[in-house]
Amino acid sequence: MYQLNINNLSHSEFLEKYWQKKPLLIKAGFENFQDPISAEELAGLAMEENIESRIITNQDDKWDAHHGPFEDFSLLKPTHSTLLVQAVDHWHPEAAEILEAFRFIPNWRIDDLMISFSSPKGGVGPHLDQYDVFIIQGEGKRHWRVGMPQPKLKEVIPCNSLLQIENFEACIDVVLEPGDILYIPPSCPHEGYAVENAINYSVGFRAPNQTDMLSSFADHLIDNELGKRRYSDPQLQLRDSIGEIQEDELSNIQNLLLDVIKDKDSLKTWLGRTMSEAKHELDVAPIEDKYTCDDIIDLISQEDINFVRIGGLRALYQVNRDSIIFSYQGENTIFPLEMLQSIQLLTDYSFITSDQLKSSINFSLFIETLTKIINEGYWYVE
Repeated sequence: MYQLNINNLSHSEFLEKYWQKKPLLIKAGFENFQDPISAEELAGLAMEENIESRIITNQDDKWDAHHGPFEDFSLLKPTHSTLLVQAVDHWHPEAAEILEAFRFIPNWRIDDLMISFSSPKGGVGPHLDQYDVFIIQGEGKRHWRVGMPQPKLKEVIPCNSLLQIENFEACIDVVLEPGDILYIPPSCPHEGYAVENAINYSVGFRAPNQTDMLSSFADHLIDNELGKRRYSDPQLQLRDSIGEIQEDELSNIQNLLLDVIKDKDSLKTWLGRTMSEAKHELDVAPIEDKYTCDDIIDLISQEDINFVRIGGLRALYQVNRDSIIFSYQGENTIFPLEMLQSIQLLTDYSFITSDQLKSSINFSLFIETLTKIINEGYWYVE
């Protein structure tokens, strides 16, 4: 288990002083850090069809980006090269444990764990991210520069699928060693280059923009045949010019749209489904010999039985006045309020024991749901 030490700040102090405000260098954030994955294992993941990966090279000021899967690694040169693999937490349980140290941030905001391997001078160039990120230094050393948000930073595209920025003023200029961590808020320019062969772990966070959310919500309305109330104007009066859209008509249209979003039941249903869907493929293996509810009750009744959630599964809940919406992988289930603590076991923990579940053994709907998600391969019995 990874214990995060944020320069002796409490989680509350970090959120108050730094979260989405300014970058922070965290020296020895993970003491005595040992890499949970090797460069060879990372390369093995990059050979898989359903895992997103890239190799970026920057030899002689010429940038190239290549997308996986890779059959070999001839593109990965002894210098000026970087291999990046997305959502490693979905496929590598030991690496996924790094995320547990950052779960003082709500689960629905945590995105995935990207891991990179760089040869000396390898990197992706100066750039901006529109989301928060913690970057953990593993094996080797990497030189980082990080700045505060700066207006009018010019963007450049050195090659296809790679967006960079011009030079920026840095407030952090440091060489990270194993266990050191950088926290970088959205829109803070940054760049990192390996000093020697280096592995880095990037914990990214979801930050959907208005367009993404409105588009997704519109799809939800269409799929569920909602939002069909039409514009109407029973008080329409004659006017001098028929070419004008008047202010009161604009307000009526605005209110018509806002009424759909103000429907909290519909909004919560959409929110649970969309925010519980993983952006990247999961390592799901539905079991052939299905458990029955009685089987699960029997396992819970025993001692020292462990239930483990697969990496990358997003599970969350919302509390209504008289019910709970439990969401996982785009699916919602409604529970009574009395089952809140049971639901929290499935959303707040990646590992639960039979002893923790014993108090839920008489909740038939909860047992049915637990049986279902185990049979689907989202949780497994260890």
